[in-house]
Amino acid sequence: MKKLSFPLVFIFCLLAIFSVAQDQVMSPEQLAQAQLDAYNARDIDAFLVPYSEDVEIYGFPDQIRMQGKDQMRQAYTGMFANTPDLHCKLVNRIVQGNTVIDQEEVTGFGEGRVMHAIAIYTIENGKIVKVHFIQ
Repeated sequence: MKKLSFPLVFIFCLLAIFSVAQDQVMSPEQLAQAQLDAYNARDIDAFLVPYSEDVEIYGFPDQIRMQGKDQMRQAYTGMFANTPDLHCKLVNRIVQGNTVIDQEEVTGFGEGRVMHAIAIYTIENGKIVKVHFIQ
């Protein structure tokens, strides 16, 4: 009887681990929100978590601006450090399948300037793989 117990316990443990791992996969909307929250906190490490290692950032429609988390880290670290009042207000969000479209108002660049933007996030395998910005 003891020989059967170990394999059963092992299988139940694997199922429990798989279940927990499945529960921790974020939805496309949660990924977009997590990076927005970290952006507003100017927390570069948390900001990069939702992105894939080889993420591509575009100026709409197809002008590549950044590739990979390393380039994002470099660009956003400087911006976070130099704009202590940086804040992105979510005006509207549309979620359709693996795409999230955010309409945003960004402030903190001085003199009451408000930047209006649309960010289109494409999600694959639980990570943001592409972002297209329209300004």
